[in-house]
Amino acid sequence: MGDKNDAFGNRMKPFTLVKFDFDGLPESYHKDYPFARMDRFIYLGDIVQMPGHCVVTRVSDGRVFNCFHTESFIALTEDEV
Repeated sequence: MGDKNDAFGNRMKPFTLVKFDFDGLPESYHKDYPFARMDRFIYLGDIVQMPGHCVVTRVSDGRVFNCFHTESFIALTEDEV
């Protein structure tokens, strides 16, 4: 599982704390995702057989999500942690 770029072009390493980038999607798509703006995730890495798609786990409940676009997640800043 190599490093991947987030929506800002930053390199993400596995176990990076991230959030979903709602601002990168049209408002009409927001309801199609099982995430809330306040959700925080641990980026586990890219799926080897599906480049550009990743696995994350939600910090609040440990639920694992897969096959979402890596660029849809943004690394948290130190102020957001």
